[in-house]
Amino acid sequence: VLIPHCVSYAKNPGENWKHKDAAIYLVTSLASKAQTQKHGITQANELVNLNEFFVNHILSDLKSPNVNEFPVLKADAIKYVMIFRSQLPKEHLLQAVPLLISHLQAESTVEHTYAAHALERLFTMRGPNNTTLITPAEMAPFTEQLLNHLFKALALPGSAENEYIMKAIMRSFSLLQEAIVPYIPTLIGQLTHKLLLVSKNPSKPHFNHYLFESLCLSVRITCKANPTTVSSFEEALFPVFTEILQSDVQEFLPYVFQVMSLLLEIHSNSIPSSYMALFPHLLQPALWERTGNIPPLVRLLQAYLEKGSATIAGSAADKIPGLLGVFQKLIASKANDHQGFYLLNSIIEHMPPESITQYRKQIFILLFQRLQSSKTTKFIKSFLVFVNLYCVKYGAIALQEIFDSIQPKMFGMVLEKIIIPEVQKVSGPVEKKICAVGITKILTECPAMMDTEYTKLWTPLLQALIGLFELPEDDSIPDDEHFIDIEDTPGYQTAFSQLAFAGKKEHDPIGDVVGNPKILLAQSLYKLSTACPGRVPSMLSTSLNAEALQFLQGYLQAATVQLV
Repeated sequence: VLIPHCVSYAKNPGENWKHKDAAIYLVTSLASKAQTQKHGITQANELVNLNEFFVNHILSDLKSPNVNEFPVLKADAIKYVMIFRSQLPKEHLLQAVPLLISHLQAESTVEHTYAAHALERLFTMRGPNNTTLITPAEMAPFTEQLLNHLFKALALPGSAENEYIMKAIMRSFSLLQEAIVPYIPTLIGQLTHKLLLVSKNPSKPHFNHYLFESLCLSVRITCKANPTTVSSFEEALFPVFTEILQSDVQEFLPYVFQVMSLLLEIHSNSIPSSYMALFPHLLQPALWERTGNIPPLVRLLQAYLEKGSATIAGSAADKIPGLLGVFQKLIASKANDHQGFYLLNSIIEHMPPESITQYRKQIFILLFQRLQSSKTTKFIKSFLVFVNLYCVKYGAIALQEIFDSIQPKMFGMVLEKIIIPEVQKVSGPVEKKICAVGITKILTECPAMMDTEYTKLWTPLLQALIGLFELPEDDSIPDDEHFIDIEDTPGYQTAFSQLAFAGKKEHDPIGDVVGNPKILLAQSLYKLSTACPGRVPSMLSTSLNAEALQFLQGYLQAATVQLV
């Protein structure tokens, strides 16, 4: 069936190109048995020799020097490579790459869009070791041409905001990694110029998303090789970002905050004045009314606290109430309370203690008010992490004193009603580590736990800590919490779109100071037992259950200590 079509095309291409178009359509239809978006055709019909057809009939169209001749056949050929990419051997795909790059210059929108999409799909393919099938080294001869042609394709009529081209730019950056560094000074100018143009009237959300992803990749890859280049990115990006912020381009603000966080996190422990000039504007209530702004803005404020807490405490101390105002607004919301805790934990971890002394009691009062008005599992988990982080940072005595200054015996109530029964619900390795170290400090560095009415809680607290180490996490959620109402958000709200390439590494506030919390518990109990000989073993033997005691013996052996 196919051969006559191809023969008639070969005799007179100008007249009979439709015959070949029909032949390719037939092959594609007959050969396809199963298909996915990620891998293209995953199962092919054995009766169709896909490799032979590629070599004899597809390659010639791709190799044709005139990319604008027979655009339908060119598009067919590109589509063939794209959909059969999982079936064709790697050498055929490598043969196709430079040919696809040349088709990025085709005038036909379909043709250059197909070429960009095909390249992007090839670049995502995985090889045997889960690395990319096509390596940066194999791309080296074509890198410059690839980047040139992709950016030139954005200037072709009808493709100024072509999402397939921008996605191919993003994927090329991701594949090539440090090979793009020499081209970045030119490319970053083109990307920021494009950003400025589209910010006037954002109309293609996918295009805009891939544009910001490409900016993040440029920053990440270049600054990984040389962190000092971060300032040149700031010089290029800040004028456009300032314009976006001043014009209040709502769709772009969550993206701008993410890129700014990425830039600021690259700095060593100092904060440039350009960021400090912007700091007061980030606390404006209007920005926090939009739900899409909240996650990236919290992350940006966390970066400010991490890099510039001393500067904030010194030259912007009058802004600390504004910062706490943001925290207060967030914890009042069931949907965003965890974001409020992220911010609060950064304040506790990074701000100089004296700069927030006057606000500490009020922070705890606000948290108790929320506990009384609506106690959800998510809030409890965040509250536990905060309380223990406070204990790690300021000490167990300070924690006990602040609770009891709000209301006498409050510390005991928090231990009995919240920490002991609920700590099993804490999830996440960093969060569990913070709770383990905090509870260890309460057990071993708080005199009130040994000599007052709080002493009866000592063994149950130790039991809860051993449970946190050894028992499975309690992920049960009360029935009435499964449908926490979506809060009233008036009208249209820009959604938050997480940039994959602006990802933030999980931060561990305790770090390497504590490698193994179980060993820390054993060493701390040993230290406590030497300070009051006989007390600790007798408390353990009278009220700790046998299984927990067995686990504890294991920790003591691992730490090579014995209680006295």
